[in-house]
Amino acid sequence: MGNENSASFALLSLVLLSGILLPPTIQLSFSQPALGSGCKEVEREALLQFKQNLTDPSGRLSSWVGEDCCSWRGVGCNNRTGSIIMLNLNNPFRDSFDSYEDDAVHELRGKISPSLLQLKDLEYLDLSLNNFKGAQLPEFIGSLKELRYLNLSGSFFSGTIPQSLGNLSNLLYLDLNNFLDQSNQIGLGWLSGLSSLKYLNLGGVDLSNTSAYWLEIFSKLHSIVELHLSNCNIPSLPLNPSLNFTSLQVLDLSNNGFNSTLPHWLFNITNLLSLNLSSNDLQGDIPDGFSSLNSLQLLDLSGNSFLEGQLSRNLGTLCNLQTLKLSLNQFSGEVSDFIDGLSECINSSSLARLELGYNQLTGNLPISLGYLKNLRYLELWYNSFLGSIPPSLGNLTFLEELYLTSNQMNGKFPESFGQLSAIRVLELSDNQWEGFITDAHLRNLTSLEELSLIKTSNSSLSFNISFDWIPPFNLRYLVIRYYQLGPKFLTWLRNQTELTTLVLNSASISDTLPSWFLQLNLTLDELDVGGNHLSGRIPNTLVFRFPGSVDLSSNRFEGPIPLWSSNLTKLFLVLSNNHLSGEIPPSLKNCSLMDSLDLGENQLSGNIPAWIGESMPSLSILRLRSNHFNGTIPSELCKLSALHILDLNNLSGEMPVELTSLLYLGTLNLSGNQLVGKIPTQIGKLEWLESLDLSRNKLSGSIPPSMVSIRFLSFLNLSFNNLSGEIPTANQFQTLINPSIYEGNLALCGVPLPKRCSEIDGTPQIPGANEDKEDENGHDKLWLFVSVGLGFIMGFWGVCGTLIIKKSWRYAYFQFFDKIKDQLLTFLALSVVRLKRKMSEKNGAGET
Repeated sequence: MGNENSASFALLSLVLLSGILLPPTIQLSFSQPALGSGCKEVEREALLQFKQNLTDPSGRLSSWVGEDCCSWRGVGCNNRTGSIIMLNLNNPFRDSFDSYEDDAVHELRGKISPSLLQLKDLEYLDLSLNNFKGAQLPEFIGSLKELRYLNLSGSFFSGTIPQSLGNLSNLLYLDLNNFLDQSNQIGLGWLSGLSSLKYLNLGGVDLSNTSAYWLEIFSKLHSIVELHLSNCNIPSLPLNPSLNFTSLQVLDLSNNGFNSTLPHWLFNITNLLSLNLSSNDLQGDIPDGFSSLNSLQLLDLSGNSFLEGQLSRNLGTLCNLQTLKLSLNQFSGEVSDFIDGLSECINSSSLARLELGYNQLTGNLPISLGYLKNLRYLELWYNSFLGSIPPSLGNLTFLEELYLTSNQMNGKFPESFGQLSAIRVLELSDNQWEGFITDAHLRNLTSLEELSLIKTSNSSLSFNISFDWIPPFNLRYLVIRYYQLGPKFLTWLRNQTELTTLVLNSASISDTLPSWFLQLNLTLDELDVGGNHLSGRIPNTLVFRFPGSVDLSSNRFEGPIPLWSSNLTKLFLVLSNNHLSGEIPPSLKNCSLMDSLDLGENQLSGNIPAWIGESMPSLSILRLRSNHFNGTIPSELCKLSALHILDLNNLSGEMPVELTSLLYLGTLNLSGNQLVGKIPTQIGKLEWLESLDLSRNKLSGSIPPSMVSIRFLSFLNLSFNNLSGEIPTANQFQTLINPSIYEGNLALCGVPLPKRCSEIDGTPQIPGANEDKEDENGHDKLWLFVSVGLGFIMGFWGVCGTLIIKKSWRYAYFQFFDKIKDQLLTFLALSVVRLKRKMSEKNGAGET
C-alpha cells in the first residue's frame, strides 16, 4: 500500500504544481513515511489533539498510534522534510450527501481542533461526507495559507462560510457542496481573495440574498475552470452581465428555478466543455447560438419548460458532444430533422448519450438514428413516437441501454434488432407492437441484463420461441406482463441464475411451479407470477432468498400459507384471490419490516391475529377481505401508525375507538361485516381519509359531526345500516350527494335523501327554507372550493407522488380501486342527473 500511496501522492503533487484541475472523485490516502527527518513531534501531537476532539465510532483512526505519524491512515508527508502536507479523512463508506443509518457508524463527528494550525505546510485537507453537525466551521481554516485542496462537501457543518477562507490565495480546489446542515444565506465577498482557484463547488449553499451582480463576482475568478452552483436558490439569471470567463470549461447552474429564456452571454464562453442548466424553468426556443460552443461535450437542458415546435437542428453542429439531455421538457413535433443534424458530423458523431424522454415528440424514428454509431444510451420513452423501430438501429453496436416505453410505436421488430450485441437494458413496454419475437431477435443479445415488456390492449405481439431454446444472456431483471407465455412454465428460466426481479404477471401460464424452479439459488427483490392459472400447493421450502416482495395473487394455489413467507422481512406479500386455507401462521411475526400484507379472497379462517399490530409496525397496507375470519377487530391493529389501507371482512363487535388514531389512513373498508354500535365520534381525526366504506353492517346512531373535517374524502358508503338523524351538509358532504351512499338507513334524513328531517321531528316545513339555508351557507361553499383545491394539491403529492415512488403501494392501490371503480362511475352518473334535476327545478321556480 505504501508504494501505491506514494505514487498517488506524486500524481497529486504533479497535478497541483502544474495547475491542472484535480477531478473531485479522486480519493487519496498516504502511509509512506518520510525519507528525511521522519514525523515531526509537534505535528504528531497536533494530530493526536485533533483526534481527541472527534468521535470515531468505526475506528477509522485506529492506526493513529506510534511515533511515525506519516504512516497513519489518511496522513501524507513530504518525503524530504517530513512535514505533513496532506490530511485525507473523507468517509469512503458514503457515496452521496444523504445520511443513512447503515453509514452513520463510519462518520467522524465532533469539532475541528485549532491544533491543525501546527500543520504549517498542509496543502490538502479533505473532511468530506462526515458529520460535524452542530459544529461551526472555524475561522482558523483561513490561516492554513499553504492549502491548495479543501473539500468539506457533505460534512454537515453549521453556521455560515467563514470570511477568512478568502485568505487562501494558493487554493486551487474548493468543494463546499452541501456542507451546511441547514440553509444559511451567505455573502460572496470572501471569494475575491481566491485568486488561484480553478475548481469551486457551492452546491446547496443558499445564495438567495446575493445581489443581481452575482455572476460578475464569480467571473472575477480569472483562473476558474469548473464552477458548480447547483441548488443555490439563485434568484435570477442575468441577461446582459459583464463577464470574463476565459478559462471556464464546466458550468453547472442546475436546480435554481430560473424562469427566463436562455441568455445569449452563454455562447460567449467558447471554451465550455460541460453546461448543465437542468431542473430550472427555462422557457422559449433553444437559440442558434449553441453552434458557437463547438467544444461542448455535455449539454444538459432537462427538466425545463422549453416550447419549440420541433427540436433545433443547430444542435447537430456540436460534433464533439458526447452527452445531450433534453428530457422532461415540452418539446413537440417530429425529430427527423434534429436526428439528421446530429448524424451529419464529418468524422461521425461523438454522441454517446441522448435523452429525449418525457416530452411530446411524435412521428417515426428516422433512419439516421442508426448513424449515431457511438451511442451507448438512448432514452426516448414517454413520448408519442409512431411506427416501427428503424432497421438501421441494428448498426448501433455499442448501444447498451434503450428506453422506448410508453409511446405509440407499432410494427414488427426488425431482424437487425438481434445485432445489438452490447445491449444491457431493454425497456419496450406500453407500445402497440405487432408480429412475433423469435429466437433470431434474441440470439446475439449476449449482454442483456434487463428486459421489460408490458402489453397494451392494442398490441398483437406474440412470443414464438422454441421449447428447448437456451438464451444467450443471463438476466437480472425480467418483467413481462399480459403477454401469452404459457401454458407451460418457461423452461429457459433454468439458465437465469442471476435474477433479482422476476415478473411474469398475467402470462397465461397454466402449470404448477416446477421443482427445478424452486431449487434455483436466487436472491429476489421481487417475484410476481400473479394473474396466471398456477395451481397446487405453494411449497413450504424454497432456496430463494427474499429481501423484497412476493405476489402470487389471482392463481389457483391451495393449502396453507407457506412457512418461507416468514422470511419476507421487507415490502409486499400478496397472496390474494387463491384457495389458501387455514389460519395466518404465527411465523409471520418475523416479518417486522413488512410494508404490505394482502391475503384477501381466500379461505383463511380463525381470528385476525392481534400480533399483526405489534410485530409489523411498518405495515402500510393490510387487506384480509373475503375470507372466513371471525371475531372482533383487534384493537392492537390500531398501533399500526403507518397504515394507509385497511380492508377487513366477516367480523363482529364494535368499531374500536382506537381506529381514530390511524392518522395516515387513506382507505378504510369494513363493509359486509357484522359490526354493531356507533361510528366512533372522533373519526374526524382521520383527516387524510379518501375512501370510507362501512356499508352492510349493523351500525347505529347518528353520523358523527366530526366527519365534516375529513376534507379529502371522495368516496363514502354508509348504506344498509341502522343509522339515524340528519345527514351533515358542510364541507365535503356537499359533494357526497348520491342517495345510494345512505340508502337502507330508515331513520336517516336530510339532503340528498327525499325524507326531510321535519317529517321526523314534526317541525312544519317552510317554503323556500332550503333556498335560504343555501344562501346562509354560502361561506361553507367557499370553504369547500378552497378545501377541494388544497385537497387536490396535497392529495396528488401525498398519494400520487407516493404511488410514483413506491411500487408496492402502487400495485395495491390499483388492485383495490379496480374493485370499486363501478361504484364510483355510478356515483358520478347519479350526481350529474341530480344536479341537472335540481337546476331544472330551480329554473322552473324562477319562471313561476
